Amino acid sequence: MTVIPPAVGSSSGAAGAGGAVGADAGAAPDALEVPPGAPEVRAERLSPAELDVAIAAAPLAYLPLGTLEFHGPHLPIGLDAMNAKALCEAAALLTGGIVLPVVYQGTGGGHGDYPWTIMMPGPEAIVSHLESTLARLDSFGVRTAMVFTGHFADEQLDMVDDLTARWNAGPSPLRVVGTGVNRCPDAPLPPDHAGAFESTLLAATEPALVHLDRLPALDAHPSPDPAGDPFGTHRHDPAHPLWGVFGPDPRPADLSAAPALLAHLAGWLAALARPA
Repeated sequence: MTVIPPAVGSSSGAAGAGGAVGADAGAAPDALEVPPGAPEVRAERLSPAELDVAIAAAPLAYLPLGTLEFHGPHLPIGLDAMNAKALCEAAALLTGGIVLPVVYQGTGGGHGDYPWTIMMPGPEAIVSHLESTLARLDSFGVRTAMVFTGHFADEQLDMVDDLTARWNAGPSPLRVVGTGVNRCPDAPLPPDHAGAFESTLLAATEPALVHLDRLPALDAHPSPDPAGDPFGTHRHDPAHPLWGVFGPDPRPADLSAAPALLAHLAGWLAALARPA
């Protein structure tokens, strides 16, 4: 289950590289607090009887989605899925309900040919999986399903939106709420791909997997971005110091803000998941 590390600090990387994670700073005061004895929310770790009790108390299930995708040399390929899973678990601690195992399949985006990216060619197989899952959840008494994607390529978001609209137009009493991690309107950091936002969010729950020191040192290798655009196609050039990173440079990121970012996004997600 999502555990908020007690310390997320500044970089242990090369000089000028910004923050990898250290252990000398306290958690942000507005970090998500996990109460002692918090219930288990991960469905795969619960027995049928325990699942029945959880759904009777809060008929809500979270379905986190991600993919396996290149996120630079400083982050793991499973980042999207891990961030989605962590946020769903954190939200479930606020709302009750259960969190299903994350689906490591996604579609769309511009990283399909990057090293160790495994992307589905289209949404059909993912949608089939989700529809079958939703049908079973309906039969188990779930009345709200939060389909939440950490991979937010346009094609993936279109898939989630289309699935949500079609399902909710049908006869099932189960209501689907579908969204992505990039859609929080007042997030403390703007969304990106492998930049400051995604690096900071992952640092909230998996600090040992954030290696900003593996990027070229910022002082020696500043990011050359035409017109100051950190999302331009020039970042696809393997010679660029931030190859494959789209968004604000993660190297000077303040990773001490990680717990607060997680708490903010979890609160937003929990509010969406609660019955209207």
